[in-house]
Amino acid sequence: MLDFFTIFSKGGLVLWCFQGVRGPAAACTAPVNALIRSVLLQERGGNNSFTHEALTLKYKLDNQFELVFVVGFQKILTLTYVDKLIDDVHKEFRDKYRNEFQQKGTLGLLNGTFDFKEDFLRLLREAEESSKVRAPTAMKTFEQSAKSQKTVKSMIETRGEKPKEKTKNKKNKGSKKEGAEAAAAPKIVPAVKEDLPVAAGDREELTKDEILQKNREEFFRKRLKGGEKSNKSPKPDTSKDKGKKPRVWDLGNSNAKVLDYSNSTTNGNADACPVEEYDPDMVLVDPDREPGRLRDLEYESEEETEEEKVVHNSSSASVKKGGLGGMFGMLKGLVGSKSLTREDMDPVLEKMKDHLIAKNVAADIAVQLCESVAKKLEGKVMGTFTTVTSTVKQALQESLVQILQPQRRVDVLRDVMDAQRHRRPYVIVFCGVNGVGKSTNLAKISFWLIENGFSVLIAACDTFRAGAVEQLRTHTRRLNALHPPENHSGHTMVQLYEKGYGKDAAGIAMEAIAYARNQGFDVVLVDTAGRMQDNAPLMTALAKLIAVNTPDLVLFVGEALVGNEAVDQLVKFNKALADHSMAQTPRLIDGIVLTKFDTIDDKVGAAISMTYITSKPIVFVGTGQTYCDLRSLNAKAVVAALMKA
Repeated sequence: MLDFFTIFSKGGLVLWCFQGVRGPAAACTAPVNALIRSVLLQERGGNNSFTHEALTLKYKLDNQFELVFVVGFQKILTLTYVDKLIDDVHKEFRDKYRNEFQQKGTLGLLNGTFDFKEDFLRLLREAEESSKVRAPTAMKTFEQSAKSQKTVKSMIETRGEKPKEKTKNKKNKGSKKEGAEAAAAPKIVPAVKEDLPVAAGDREELTKDEILQKNREEFFRKRLKGGEKSNKSPKPDTSKDKGKKPRVWDLGNSNAKVLDYSNSTTNGNADACPVEEYDPDMVLVDPDREPGRLRDLEYESEEETEEEKVVHNSSSASVKKGGLGGMFGMLKGLVGSKSLTREDMDPVLEKMKDHLIAKNVAADIAVQLCESVAKKLEGKVMGTFTTVTSTVKQALQESLVQILQPQRRVDVLRDVMDAQRHRRPYVIVFCGVNGVGKSTNLAKISFWLIENGFSVLIAACDTFRAGAVEQLRTHTRRLNALHPPENHSGHTMVQLYEKGYGKDAAGIAMEAIAYARNQGFDVVLVDTAGRMQDNAPLMTALAKLIAVNTPDLVLFVGEALVGNEAVDQLVKFNKALADHSMAQTPRLIDGIVLTKFDTIDDKVGAAISMTYITSKPIVFVGTGQTYCDLRSLNAKAVVAALMKA
């Protein structure tokens, strides 16, 4: 049973609606709005179904008249006729009101009355009846089976008949083999070796005692060989202890207390962290920067504009050369071009898919993008003087820009000021796989926040990697050298909170947040250990840290060099956070930090893959090794680099 069926324009005007379940008229509003927000606006139209709470929604786009047909039903039901129904309704509705759409346009939609209930109920009955006709066939009765055709006499087996038949078959097989061997090698005298197993034909000629004797010899020979092999293999040392022992170096120290640098006096004490003296120009390479401003990514697409000029000139020349053919083409274009079909778009979409994969977009996502563009353009009438390639390319560019501008925009500065009004620190947790640059980009974000006038406390929660605490301590010293307390009314702008190695990361983060609240810090940046997405214990520890401390922002740090791996990392990180969280609504990744962007030239596909798979924005982009090399994402620049030939 259907919950609802609605037809509306892409502009948001509802033309007709059918409600199959009693209830308020707004019952179908929330699912349809969720479909528009999550699928239609986010360019995820590759699949024609969408799940919202307890409902499954199926939809179809009419690109010629800019219409959307949506049907909703309970997801526990398996309705086989829904696809046929939505196709039939689409065809019937188009044919019935085609003239109003073509002649009156938007005014026809506003002023028109669409009485479609009787036609819809008729199509619904036909679809339901067709599904009943195609019901699975019943099982055959015994009379219809082949076994019923056999007589009782044919099914009676007398003792001794079956073995005789088998021995006959064996003899025939043996004689065939012997005949084939004799034909293949007639001059060679057969000599049976002792090591070889006895053939079926030879066993017939030997007596029973000889066969038993040969079988015994083969058995003892195999046992003797196995014994020799086992004697050669070294015996396991039973006295050896199981488990892995730590290596003790000659010049090292096995005492763990010596390696524990946790000292309660270092946390928040400026004297314990002496300021380094060095040239700030070595760190701040860009002299023309504006302090506190996060610049957009820049990309020059001069080659693309030159290519477009060349294409435009060649097309104008071809129009001039065409003569009468060009004039007729112009008239045809003015009157109206043909609508796009899937066959027209397939060659272009195949090239676009290969191009996206070559630019580091994950293969599955490239396929889904092309499928979404195909559904968006199928049936659409092409404009005057436009080719299929240019139309598909334009639609793909619009889709990519839309994907890079997801539903929720993260404004860190606005959120930090909001937390200041509530007199609490704003907490950001950084997570990701090993070696992507979490600590380095944490230091860049710290520098950006300090330049905007916010004090920062860095929580060293990477208690696993050797040198992680020392790396953050070095960044803290350098940041304090760039922004000394004298420039901020004697207030230290960045401090490090650390408890050494081998401690519980969730506990350190909780203590750091409490310390920041007491000392009046504006932002707490929590650095976590790098972990692979398949490591269940470490993913459980990360989920615990996030669940216990409830940060304001969870940022996934990923490098721009990855392709298909980006999808796997993000999917498994989100799944692990959802599985290991004890909350009813688990906390997932809120945003992405894309690092090493300066190393990939125009292969920027990882940005598309990460945003598409999570629907989360890319908050920061790391573009170098200095504190100033932090950018905000410019969607048009990324798409220009992606579409560059």
